[in-house]
Amino acid sequence: MRPPTIRDVAERAGVSKSLVSLVLRGSDQVRPEKREAVLRAAQELGYRPNAAARSLSEQRTRTVGVLLNDLRNPWFVDLLDGLNSLLHASGLQMLLADARLNRRIGQDPADPLLDLRVDGLVVVGTLPDRAALGAVAESIPVVLAGSREAAPPGVDVVAGDDERGARLVAEHLIGLGHRRIAHIAGYGAVGELRRSSFEATMRRHGLADQVVVEPSDMTEEGGYRTTVRLLSRPERPTAVFAVNDIAAVGVLSAAEELGLRVPRDLSVVGYDNTSIARLRHVWLTTVDNTSHEVGRRAARCLLERFEGADGAGRVQLATPTLEIRGTTAPPPIR
Repeated sequence: MRPPTIRDVAERAGVSKSLVSLVLRGSDQVRPEKREAVLRAAQELGYRPNAAARSLSEQRTRTVGVLLNDLRNPWFVDLLDGLNSLLHASGLQMLLADARLNRRIGQDPADPLLDLRVDGLVVVGTLPDRAALGAVAESIPVVLAGSREAAPPGVDVVAGDDERGARLVAEHLIGLGHRRIAHIAGYGAVGELRRSSFEATMRRHGLADQVVVEPSDMTEEGGYRTTVRLLSRPERPTAVFAVNDIAAVGVLSAAEELGLRVPRDLSVVGYDNTSIARLRHVWLTTVDNTSHEVGRRAARCLLERFEGADGAGRVQLATPTLEIRGTTAPPPIR
C-alpha cells in the first residue's frame, strides 16, 4: 500500500489541501474545529509529513546540529536535555555528532552536520578550529555551550562561571582546615580558568606555598594515575580537587587502592555534578555548573538568532553552586 498523502488527509477531513498545510505548519489562522478534524484524519491515516519536501519549500530543515567534543562525557547529558527541551518546543530536532570520532577519522568535526543542511549549530565543549567555525557562522547561527574559548565574531557563548566554581571548592576545603590541597587540572580555557582561580584563592588565604597542580587528560584513568603520583609524595595532600567528576572517580579509585579512606584520610571534590557524582556509593562533593540551564540558554540564543537577532556575540555565564556530599571532611589529625 502506498503511504497516505496530504490529499488523502484533506479528503478524510473534508477540507482543502492548503488548509491541511496550514494546520501542519502550526498556523493560528485555522478555526479549532477544522484543526481538530485535520489532526484526527492525519492520525487515523497514519500520515507523516514529507520532511524533505517541506525543507525544499521552506528553505529550512528544522534541524539543529549539535557537535559534542566527546560523546563519552556524562556532563553533556543534562546540557543536552536543557537544550532539547526548548528546541523541541519550537519544532526543531537535534542531530548529534562526536567531534572526537570525526577528528580520529580525519574529517572536519562539523562537516557531517553541515552536509545535512542544519539550520544552526551548537558546539558543546572545547572549541574546534576557530577559523573554520567562523566560516560556518557566516552562513548559519552558531552558539558555543560549555566552552570559554574566544569565539569568532557573531557567535554566542553560554557556559558556567568556572572561576567562581573553583573558588567555591578552594574556600570549602580551606574552611574545613585543609592546607595541602592538590588540583588535578584540565586543558583548554575551561581547565585554565579553574586552575588559575584555585591558585588565586589559595594565595589569598596565604597558602601559595601549599599549591600543588598536576595536569591531566580529564579522564578517569588520568585522574587515577595523577593521584597515585600525588599520594606517593612524602608530604601528600589531604585534599584533591579534580577538574571534573570523571577524573574525581579516578582519584577515589587510587585512594582505595592505596588504603586511604575518603573522607577520613583524603577529601575529594569534583566538578560538573554529573549523574556519577549523585550515585549513592560515590556521593561526591562537586560543583553544580547548572548544565541544564546552560543548555536552555544556548537554545534561547539560537532561537533569537533564527528570529533575526544580529550583532556581536554575547557571553552568558550561569552561576554555579557547590554540592557538599560525602567525600569532604576536616583533614586527619597527625
